[in-house]
Amino acid sequence: MRHLFLNGPVQNGAFTFETHPGKAVGIRLAAALNAVLGLPPAPHLWNTVTLAGDLRHRQADGPKIPRQRFEADLIADKYPPGQSPLGGIMTDTDTEVANLALEMIENNLRAGTLTISRETVPTCRACGHMTGTGNHPCNACGNTDTEDRTGLHLVAELAKDRPVLDRSDIHASHRQQPKHLQNTAANVAQRLILSRTRDHGIDLSPLGLNGLVLDPRAGIHATALAAARRHQADTAVMTITENAANHIAAHGQHFREHNGTRLQYALHGHLPYDRTAGLQPLYEAYRANRSTKDGFEEWFLPLFSLRTKGATRPDQLQALFKHYMRAHLSQPSEADDTALNAVQCSVSAGSTEWITDRKALANVMSTRRSIRHSLPGR
Repeated sequence: MRHLFLNGPVQNGAFTFETHPGKAVGIRLAAALNAVLGLPPAPHLWNTVTLAGDLRHRQADGPKIPRQRFEADLIADKYPPGQSPLGGIMTDTDTEVANLALEMIENNLRAGTLTISRETVPTCRACGHMTGTGNHPCNACGNTDTEDRTGLHLVAELAKDRPVLDRSDIHASHRQQPKHLQNTAANVAQRLILSRTRDHGIDLSPLGLNGLVLDPRAGIHATALAAARRHQADTAVMTITENAANHIAAHGQHFREHNGTRLQYALHGHLPYDRTAGLQPLYEAYRANRSTKDGFEEWFLPLFSLRTKGATRPDQLQALFKHYMRAHLSQPSEADDTALNAVQCSVSAGSTEWITDRKALANVMSTRRSIRHSLPGR
């Protein structure tokens, strides 16, 4: 298997896909692209290593339950009853993810791209949480008294012979390379501390860094690579917004390749799901049933977000629905193998022109019925 599309791990917060459908765009997009390529459903990836998660677990009412189960229960609540994803769920602290991350760290330590060194960092005097610079309350306990503490940390040196992001890191055609992102992603310090103070995460004590975990911005790369390795894919393609990629790219620079498996980013934009209710008169005019509306909102719009990269405007929704319906009404009873193969080649190459080509889209739509139950919310 050459490519496997995976969602950029979703932060596990207090929401559901029904109330926040925008959180599912990356998952739905990855499922749609994998289905075009004829691949089995991929796992849904989740980011559970967060300070907000630490606080939520500490403050939870009732008997204290183990953090792993706490996170698993919270994730399960995102999905409708009985509709867990066919490809399963993988989090950034699963055993196979942690094992892979430690392998990658050890390889990087031998190569000299990561080091363990004594660093002085601002720390909350009350709880020991690593804080940023500036006189502000500790995000973990609210105390305002900080001090500089010196101790061992995992440190990344950014590569000097290549940029933080180059063309090979982005799954896109030549014309869609995000030059602005490639420039802004490089605006970080040359040395990055990758060990953090969290209650939950990939434990770095096997490296002698007791009480510290791997920075989740590195850990989510290991999560995607672990999923790709499970499916024997050569390349994990992470569906992610440009803003999120800008936030994690530098920290993941040394975690985008391991033992012949590599990771790329496929950039998608935001969708105005809060404005889709305004389409109801158009839905009625086209006599669109629930399946048709779901296909547009949960399948086609995520695909279109891959083409736009930025935010889809609410005033585009009517035209997009009409394009979707023209393809829907013209789909053949059986897909044309030649046309479908052309779309598959486009998907593998990072080209998105097929999404706005009615005939190409109609051929893909005639094959997509089998993927509906891998999408969150249905």
